[in-house]
Amino acid sequence: MNIIITGASRGIGFETAKRFAANANNNVVAIARNKTNLERLRSACIRENPKARLFPIVFDLEKTELYDSILIKEIKNCIGEVDILINNAGLLINKPFEKLSNSDINRMLQLNLAAPAQLIQCLLPIMKKPSHIVNISSMGGFQGSQKFPGLAIYSAAKAGLASLTECLAEEYKGSGLTFNCLAIGATDTEMLREAFPGYEAPFKASEMADFIVDFALTKHKFFNGKIIPVTVSTP
Repeated sequence: MNIIITGASRGIGFETAKRFAANANNNVVAIARNKTNLERLRSACIRENPKARLFPIVFDLEKTELYDSILIKEIKNCIGEVDILINNAGLLINKPFEKLSNSDINRMLQLNLAAPAQLIQCLLPIMKKPSHIVNISSMGGFQGSQKFPGLAIYSAAKAGLASLTECLAEEYKGSGLTFNCLAIGATDTEMLREAFPGYEAPFKASEMADFIVDFALTKHKFFNGKIIPVTVSTP
């Protein structure tokens, strides 16, 4: 299968890419802005599976204006079509609402909502039928969940990603494209540790990656347009 994962340089994205690459039949395109971490990911994949086919692409997903001219061309150089897209990249800036700068707000909206929307749009011509698009949201963006100070824009952007998922599932119903959204709960990642210092999350990034891989591979048969909370605790 041909799989694209964004935000693959650390945390859940890193572990998810490793699990897909463990199968030598998969072609895994791993996108992130951190070249060093992508090289570390590639080395980790090769150690576990010498036949791993992992294609790292160093690209800043906030630069949506360069998707057509640079990013999509690089993806096409690696794979001709897409079976699974996992929009995992995210940005969390934890500040009191009144202290957020315009740049803070725009960057969070751009990476957490605009970037996955535009990436899906750009990849539509090479999406196989069927294809599964999995958007990684957060319990912070799940309606009715507990909210936390300092995370207003991050949570709002993730809620927007969930709504986008529902809308695209309806718009492309019957096309062979399936859209689902996972509202991830507390997982031991660098992002969570920065947002909630000292908090001990119930899941490791590797455990959440196991869930995401299985969901992406098999659950499109059962779900479309769903926002699914993946959590046992708050945050």
